[in-house]
Amino acid sequence: MIMSGIPHNREVSGKLLGAKANNRVEVSFEFFPPTSDALAEKHWQALTRLAPLNPKFVSVTYGAGGSTRERTHSLVSRIRQETALEPAAHLTCVGATRDELEEVAEQYWSSGIRHLVALRGDPPEGYASFTPHPGGFAGSVELIEFLRKKHDFEVSVGCYPEIHPDAKSSLADIDYLKRKMDAGATRAITQFFFDPEVYLRFVDRARAHGITIPIVPGILPVTNYSKIRQFSSQCGTQVPAWLTHLFEDLDEDPATRNLVAAMVASEQCLQLQRAGVTDFHFYTLNRADLVYSVCHTLGLRPEQSTVTA
Repeated sequence: MIMSGIPHNREVSGKLLGAKANNRVEVSFEFFPPTSDALAEKHWQALTRLAPLNPKFVSVTYGAGGSTRERTHSLVSRIRQETALEPAAHLTCVGATRDELEEVAEQYWSSGIRHLVALRGDPPEGYASFTPHPGGFAGSVELIEFLRKKHDFEVSVGCYPEIHPDAKSSLADIDYLKRKMDAGATRAITQFFFDPEVYLRFVDRARAHGITIPIVPGILPVTNYSKIRQFSSQCGTQVPAWLTHLFEDLDEDPATRNLVAAMVASEQCLQLQRAGVTDFHFYTLNRADLVYSVCHTLGLRPEQSTVTA
């Protein structure tokens, strides 16, 4: 039964090696640091809600130009100290010198953080494009090389199944991901997408190009359709017409919107699972219930909580 407008392509079902409909999945979750002390408790509640699903890791984002540096460091340190979860801290090139990034990396290492998400980073507000800091790195490849030489960090990186907005071509984009792997990246996490076949074709192209590290699909449940449209225009993700149709007239109906969002994200993940995908990375937007319901659909059940209340 087709529950939404997501296209079903029988040719891609079971396409990946080892595909099984009942594959046990593993998940990871992305949070952004709370922007105020008042929101910190709500964030911790979201973390607490998802922790019993035993994620492989939980990552914490890093604001443009290092705007949330202290909050990011505080949050990943708290996760490390107070939970059994594995934290991963985002680190970007924007607005920082090599010395500043070295200092941050050393702080993470001394705090027991062994996993970093190394990104070029988005331009600060008011800037149209990325401009390397005069004393910093030209891009994520240099940052990855630097981090791997400093310590034996696990380094995750981003990738774009629908091509990075700044890439000259899809081939150039794939080649840059290969350079990230060669520099020491251990995992790639995709930008969000809505058509499962987009991800599967991207993985095929990456493997043909010699990229062997895990390529984990990034899943973004649609909690706010207007914001998703904005995010998509910034990162090059296509918003299909069927998705627009599903969320028509739901701006003032959050209950129905959440039900539709859960249906769409669950079906997207189930199609990927049937094609052999076993790892999923969820962009939670610090909202746990919707992500929890999708994970339940994938077969995940809670284990003993790893977060203190």
